[in-house]
Amino acid sequence: MFSKPPDHSFYERFEQQLEESQKWPGQYLFKFIVKSNTTAFEQIQSIFKGSNAKFSIKDSSKKTYQSISIKVHLNEPEDVIKKYKEVLRIENVIAL
Repeated sequence: MFSKPPDHSFYERFEQQLEESQKWPGQYLFKFIVKSNTTAFEQIQSIFKGSNAKFSIKDSSKKTYQSISIKVHLNEPEDVIKKYKEVLRIENVIAL
């Protein structure tokens, strides 16, 4: 779990793991936690706008956080990494 962008070596390892773990193009499931009552969810939605992304949202028991799952069809592991990098620029977002 991380709330700020990891370093370059992390992304290199992650890309290799993505290449080995599934076929591309293919479905990928992103999971994020955002603080409720912020614009973080709307900003995430805009990053995935125009794609075939399917969003699922669940509120925490005290409604202070939201868990967001995004299932989307992407062409290659590099596309996954690009989306993570874009989303992690948003304040109040944690990637799982």
